Amino acid sequence: MQPDSWPRRSRPATTGPPYEAEITDARQLRTIRSRLRSWLPANAPEADEDLLDGLLLAVDELAANGLRHGGGPVRVHAARTAEGVLIDVSDADPERGPEPAVGRDPALGGMGLHLVAHLTTARGWEVLDGRKHVWACLPAR
Repeated sequence: MQPDSWPRRSRPATTGPPYEAEITDARQLRTIRSRLRSWLPANAPEADEDLLDGLLLAVDELAANGLRHGGGPVRVHAARTAEGVLIDVSDADPERGPEPAVGRDPALGGMGLHLVAHLTTARGWEVLDGRKHVWACLPAR
C-alpha cells in the first residue's frame, strides 16, 4: 500500500440519519457494533452481510487506531452516501494522519489500515474543528 492511499481530502456528502457514538475505551466497541447492526438495515435496506461485516471491521480498526494513536475521546460516525456507507472516526490528534504500516511482518500487527483500504472504494482524512477525521466509504452491492 502506498502512503498516499490515505490522502488528506474531504469526505463525501452523506444523506439520511447518521449513526453517532463517542468512546474512550476499546471495550465500548462492542456496543457500537451492536448498534450498527440495527442502524444499517434501517438506513440501507439493500445492505447485505458483506457490507455489514465490512462496516463492523472498518469501525473496529479505525476506532482502535484512534484510541491507540490519536487520543480520546474517539467519535464514530456512519452515514449513507450515494454509493454506500461512510465511516468517519475522529480523534484528538489533528497533527498526524493515518500511517499504513510499510515493510512490517503482518504477524506483528498494524495491518488494519490495509484491511480497511481493501474493503473500501474511497478513503481519506481531514482536520475539522481541531479533530482528525479518518474516513472510508464502503460500497453497497
